[in-house]
Amino acid sequence: MIEYNDVSTIKKVPFTFTCDKCGKKYKYGVDDFEMQEFRHINFIGGYASVFGDETEVNYDVCQHCLYTFIKGENKNG
Repeated sequence: MIEYNDVSTIKKVPFTFTCDKCGKKYKYGVDDFEMQEFRHINFIGGYASVFGDETEVNYDVCQHCLYTFIKGENKNG
């Protein structure tokens, strides 16, 4: 989840990123390098998708959780 501060009526600036996996919050201006490595997964499920037909999926994950997931899935490498 990304929370925004309204800087003006035109521009929004990310204030915090929260990992949807571990729940850790990263703050703008404090954890800038961590925020740069956040991954935002957004897509719409297709026909017969396990997510549901035309279901919008939004998932924000920190680099640590994504690395753990990828490393766990790729046990031969």
